[in-house]
Amino acid sequence: MRLAAAEREFGSRACIYVTGSYGRGEASGSSDVDAFLVAGPQQADSSPSFGRLDSMCLLAALIRACRETGFPEFSNDGEYLAYYDVGKLCKNLGQPNDDSSNTLTARLLMLLEGAPILGKQVFEAGIEEVLRSYWRDYQDHSESFVPAFLINDILRLWRTFCVNYEARTADVPPEKKAKRALKNFKLKHSRLLTCFSALAMLTATHARKGTVSLADAALMCRMAPTDRIRWLSTQPDFHHACPVAQHILESYESFLLVCARPEQDLISDFQRPEFKRERMQEARSLSMKMFDLLRVLGQKGDEPTEVYRVIVV
Repeated sequence: MRLAAAEREFGSRACIYVTGSYGRGEASGSSDVDAFLVAGPQQADSSPSFGRLDSMCLLAALIRACRETGFPEFSNDGEYLAYYDVGKLCKNLGQPNDDSSNTLTARLLMLLEGAPILGKQVFEAGIEEVLRSYWRDYQDHSESFVPAFLINDILRLWRTFCVNYEARTADVPPEKKAKRALKNFKLKHSRLLTCFSALAMLTATHARKGTVSLADAALMCRMAPTDRIRWLSTQPDFHHACPVAQHILESYESFLLVCARPEQDLISDFQRPEFKRERMQEARSLSMKMFDLLRVLGQKGDEPTEVYRVIVV
């Protein structure tokens, strides 16, 4: 393990987790590495804290390890390689600077698709602390708790992805349109599944139990997005949703097969109008299937469930 020395030095005080295709366990040969560095909570004993210089050393070890193993360079010359701490991820929750400081993205991807490659115990403790921040009002509403704060942040993350895509797409030169179309195709599959598989599982859990506990949320966070849909497809309580969940899994498998090809080949294919039109139709179809899944899970008789209402309004 190329990060073994860094693990020994920093693994009890910080974690590195990957997101994107590596976090979801579906990386191909052309996949980029998306990583976050998060320091754990300050220890009450005399253990050394994790500071800015430590973060520089750890990020340098990560960059070196990726170069030695032949991974692509981090995008934008490492612009998104940043250092956070769990306290800041929790403190910024609901604050105006949550978007601008990128803590919304770091926090939500940690919960929804993060996979630790260093400091696993710190990573798991971080998830627990972040979830407790979202569940702070649970004790007073344990019989009927709706995780509205988390739901709203997941929707906010999804819309941030979409807004960022649209902003970066404006005035794109013609020769880059095919690459942008490919990114859009991936966004409407992988990022959609990351966000809405979590919303579907929260909706189903509340429909079954009338509440969502911290343990329920932790179970969701331990699953990859496809595992959440697979879980839904095997639950007898939601037999009416199983066919839709199965269709989503089949559609996503087809998407992964397309994206397993070399990126340059895909960019060339996306310059062909017919190929691009067919792929984008597949993306729209997946969106409709995900909508159908939420709609089915969110209805109890003739009435929408409370979680479904929060998602819609």
